[in-house]
Formats: sequence, structure tokens, C-alpha cells
Amino acid sequence: MKPPHLLLLEDEVPLAKILQESLQKRGFTVTHAPDGKQGLELFRQHQFDICVVDVMLPQLDGFSFVREVRKVNSQLPVLFLTAKSQTQDLVQGYASGGNDYLKKPFTLEELVLRLQELLRRQPPLENLSQTLLVGRYTFLPQKQELWLEEKLHAKLSHRENELLLLLVQHRHRVLERKAVLLQLWGDDGFFQARTMDVFITKLRKHLRQDASVEILNIRGVGYKLVGKG
Repeated sequence: MKPPHLLLLEDEVPLAKILQESLQKRGFTVTHAPDGKQGLELFRQHQFDICVVDVMLPQLDGFSFVREVRKVNSQLPVLFLTAKSQTQDLVQGYASGGNDYLKKPFTLEELVLRLQELLRRQPPLENLSQTLLVGRYTFLPQKQELWLEEKLHAKLSHRENELLLLLVQHRHRVLERKAVLLQLWGDDGFFQARTMDVFITKLRKHLRQDASVEILNIRGVGYKLVGKG
């Protein structure tokens, strides 16, 4: 089996060298870039299976790099390395298209486990090419777009897209909160739960022009999408 090709964006050269050598010993092929601009050039030149991205990068920060990646690839797993732990910073990371984060300092074993988990995860929708109706809205998951009356209504972030896909798949059924956190975030901890609430609020704002469509909060259990479709 071909080893997974990992793109590492880290401006601390000693740390990057240690990670590159250690991950290669663990079965990864690792390509390193010291800043976001070079990372974007490498991304456009090669095919990668996963990315590890430091948030604080010169030239182009990690969040901006991932936003550019998501314009052409909505499924590439991305793990952020960050010294930040505030909820808003985590929300920004997920909103830009990140799949997971790891706070510095961290152990190599934890990093490898996170990477293996991201590589194992499957997209939440088996057929991303289909068009889905949500009340008066048309949802195009492959393009991460929400249309209303033949006009583009919202360009969804990667995480908004994944969450709306799950809600639509479970329309008129309760989508359990813990199951979503584990599937999309790989963790059902406090920060991830707060982050999920933020994205539910964002989706409600996107859908508020059709009063028949609602995302209900089923207290203590999860959420339910109701409305015609």
C-alpha cells in the first residue's frame, strides 16, 4: 500500500525537521513548507492525502492557507497545530475548513493517532454529487453551496457543509449530538460541543428565509432538521 503523503506547514525549522523525520519513520511521506505561500504552491503541484498546518505562519497564515485549499478540495483532511486554546480561535479554525486541531506542546504518539483517525474517517455523504432540496433551498454539497430561488444564497464553509449534510440525511429524525461530535470532530469534549453550537447557529441564519425549515434543539439529545424536502 502506498504511504500517505502528508503536507507539513511549520515555520519552526527544528520542530519541522523532527516531525518530518519522525513521521517518515511511522510510514508517512512528508513534504515540508516553512510558510503558507510555499505550502499553497506545493499543494497545487502535488497530490496530498493529509495536511498538518501550523496556525501562525509567515507569508500566509494557516487559516488563510486552508481557505484557499477548500476552494478546490473540500475533502482533504487538515489538522491544525496551535498554541491557542480559546473557543473563538478553534471556531475560526473549523470555519476555515480544518478537521481537527492539536495544541502545542504535544507528543508524537498523539499526533500520529490524530492523523490515523482523520485518514480513516469517511465523508458523511456517500454521493456528494447529488442535489438536495431543503424547503425552498437547493443544497449542492459537492460545491458547498446553498441556493435560493435560482440564486446563490450562501457559500458554506467545510464544517457547515458537513454538518448540514448530516442534518439532511437525518431529516425529521433526531441527530444525536455525541455521534456528530465524534464523527466530524473526533471528540465530544466541551470545546468541540461549543464549536458545534456555533455552527448550528450559522446554519440557522442561512436557512431563516424559509420559515418552514427549522433546526430544532432536542434538549439533552441533539438536533432535528424539519421542513419540506
